Amino acid sequence: MATQGLSVFSITPISSASAQSRTKPFEHSSNFTPQSTFLGAKLSTQLSNSSLVASKRRGYAVATISFSLPNIKTEGLNNDERAKWSARSIKSFAMGELEARKLKYPNTGTEALLMGILVEGTSLAAKFLRENGITLFKVRDEVVNLIGKSDMYFFSPEHPPLTEPAQKALDWAVEEKLKSGESGEITAAHILLGIWSQKESAGHKILAGFGFDDAKAAELAKNMDKDTIYK
Repeated sequence: MATQGLSVFSITPISSASAQSRTKPFEHSSNFTPQSTFLGAKLSTQLSNSSLVASKRRGYAVATISFSLPNIKTEGLNNDERAKWSARSIKSFAMGELEARKLKYPNTGTEALLMGILVEGTSLAAKFLRENGITLFKVRDEVVNLIGKSDMYFFSPEHPPLTEPAQKALDWAVEEKLKSGESGEITAAHILLGIWSQKESAGHKILAGFGFDDAKAAELAKNMDKDTIYK
């Protein structure tokens, strides 16, 4: 007698010939094994395809971020003399854009670039900030206090355009590296000092509020060509 309230279903065994015919379309997948079920093979194929798509998207994101950063003038310079953005400075910039989007700001300002350096976290600049008591959570709270929150129904663009002070901060980083005449990359420290150079910017005001001053900027400038991993 069937239990009241429960439906009783009959299960029909699948013949071995039928099972084999179902597995044939997936024999080309390197992740498929004969013991895999039809569902398992389908998931395996989807995961392989999704990893390929994810890899392409990462490459596209890096290319987009690189084009968003200021171009570096290389006319008349040898390959050894040409400067380029370091991997950590590019990631810091990308994290700055993401922070601007999280706060639903229409632009990427100097305050977002500052947060990006701290989110990336492995550069000499990020280490220097933390050693001086300037952390991501403190900066983020101060950004909200200084600038406020955006409308909850506003959605930032995928790549919020730079504000004028933020653009000037990045331009300063490029120019300062080229003026030094030294080989190497433009680091996150160059970006941080570029933010500090914009006296009226939100990033500069936030740094000053946490005790960052010209003396600390000069101390950081001594090693700004280094971009080591923080351990």
